Formats: sequence, C-alpha cells, structure tokens
Amino acid sequence: MRDFYGTTLANGFMLGTAQYPSPAILAEAFRRSGASVATVSLRRESGQDRAGQDFWNLIRDLGVHILPNTAGCHSVKEAVTTAHMAREVFDTPWIKLEVIGEEDTLQPDVFGLVEAARILTEDGFQVFPYTTEDLVVADRLLNAGCEVLMPWGAPIGSGLGLNNIFGLRALRAHFPDVPLVIDAGLRLPSQATAAMELGYDAILLNTAVAKAGDPAAMAEAFALALKAGKLAQSADPMEPRDMAAPSTPIIGKAFLE
Repeated sequence: MRDFYGTTLANGFMLGTAQYPSPAILAEAFRRSGASVATVSLRRESGQDRAGQDFWNLIRDLGVHILPNTAGCHSVKEAVTTAHMAREVFDTPWIKLEVIGEEDTLQPDVFGLVEAARILTEDGFQVFPYTTEDLVVADRLLNAGCEVLMPWGAPIGSGLGLNNIFGLRALRAHFPDVPLVIDAGLRLPSQATAAMELGYDAILLNTAVAKAGDPAAMAEAFALALKAGKLAQSADPMEPRDMAAPSTPIIGKAFLE
C-alpha cells in the first residue's frame, strides 16, 4: 500500500459517512468493510452548537483515519474557508477538496480546484483533490503541491462505474508514483475490482454502500472486491491477444492416420 502524505493505510478502502439509514448501520458497515478512512463533511457539525457531536463521537469510535471534505462548495473562497473550519473541527491537515463547477454532473471546476489546492497546500494542508482523469489538470494539481489525485469514475452518486477506462489507464501510466484514488461513480463491487486491476491504490465511495438494501453487506462486498482486484493486479495478468492460442501443448500429440 502506498503512503498518503506519509501515512500508510491498512487498505485502500475509503468510505463515506452520509445517507445511512441509521448510525448503527453506518457503524456496522465500517466494521464489516474494515475501511481505513472515513470521509466526513463539515456540514454534519453545527458550529458552536455542536449538534453533530454524537455523530462525531461515533466516527472517532470507528478508529479510522478522518478525511474531511469540502462537499458542496462551488467557489475557491468557499472551499478554502470550509477547509480551514474543517481543520479546526477535525484536527487533521487532510482535506478532500471539492470545487463543484457543474450542477447536473457535479463535475469539478478544475480551474478553481487548482487555485484552491495551491492556496491550501501553501497553508499546510495535505490535499486530496476530487478531479477528472484529465492529464493536464493532474499535472497542474501536482505542481500546486498535491501528492494524491482522486479522479472520478463517473459523476457523484450516478453509479455508472468507470466511464473512461482509457483516460484512467492513461492517468495511471503517466503518474506511476502518485497515489491514485477512484472517487465517486461506483455502484458495484466489480467496478472497484476493475479500478484496482488498473493499478489504482484506493477507492472512495459512499452512496453505493449507504443506499444499498443492506449497507453492511455491500460494504463487505466492496472490501472483498478491492482485495481481489489488488491481488490480481499484483499477480501480473497475461497480456490480451487477438488470436486464439491453445492452452494445451500439441507436442507429443498422437496423430491418427
């Protein structure tokens, strides 16, 4: 497992904490998944009122790394302000940076994303940017100080899977030493397996588990899928070929006249 800003995770499963039917089901999903990171939104807290204190206590009891996010932010100023508030509340330099640019697809505003990433890294944050698979944007984010990239598989909450296999494969090939996390768009464990087979280091998802009929079972299924994909990728899969090839040697085959 690669390091994420100097932190080695037990596995590559990052799980969201929103939309679960109940706190108990959320906790059970984390227990069965063994996820190593929980993403949390500042919006679950309520300023001085601390209305989200019970939720925060639950998350801390999970014993996982906390990755606050700037979900719902549509401008650089909003994202930077939210990140600073999150650092105070959650006491971590990690921040999943979202700057949304398009309402229907929740596609990131990559220009604002790069600007916000530069501001935050210069201020000591360790930024996990939610981005696209665009190579140029990836290069800009790395130049801005990001050490991790989080390209989308598909639009947030869509469940469409890995929409651009070519782009995701190219991103992995261009940045072999950068930790890469598929963030958003997954619905099925098989899609997580495919991501790991591409050589990605982790996945981050929420809706696919929280909105499943049995969130805890789905969380465990995703955990198993990640292990399968990672094991397959490390086993050096054979290259595909256009022509058939016999799996049984023909040397020594009996010839009948």
